[in-house]
Amino acid sequence: MKLAKDKVAVVNYTLKDKDGEIIDESNDGTFNYLHGARNIIPGLENALEGKEAGDKTSVVIEPKDAYGERSLEQIQRVPIDMFPDDAEIKEGMQFETESPDGAPVIVTVTAIDAGEVVVDGNHPLAGVQLHFDVELIEVRDATEQELEHGHVHGPHGHDH
Repeated sequence: MKLAKDKVAVVNYTLKDKDGEIIDESNDGTFNYLHGARNIIPGLENALEGKEAGDKTSVVIEPKDAYGERSLEQIQRVPIDMFPDDAEIKEGMQFETESPDGAPVIVTVTAIDAGEVVVDGNHPLAGVQLHFDVELIEVRDATEQELEHGHVHGPHGHDH
């Protein structure tokens, strides 16, 4: 069966940066997604379209087809007094806030300077060229419930 929209893909993958450093991997057959439902980055989904179980591929995904380019507009300086008095703010910590339109955004504290906290709303992989080695383990039809919910469910059905 070929991988196409509304099919479930089970994959093993290794993700590296341009220098060959491993960023992430899943090599135990447990990573699955609903193809065509925007559950993974567009460049990888496009590269896997039409593949079949057993196929292996290596693909380089440019930032525009992954997490986008880094945007300076996503970096802000926030007065430290906007945080609760008992908050222990540290570089590298992440927290959820809202975008101007109310959508949830994860931001990372990149610096604490002169009474201000510098936060970065860019995805950590924004601007990074991604190198994937992928093995397509299984392709199956999605269940009606998976199609309705727009994502894959666990082996025992709806588990969220």
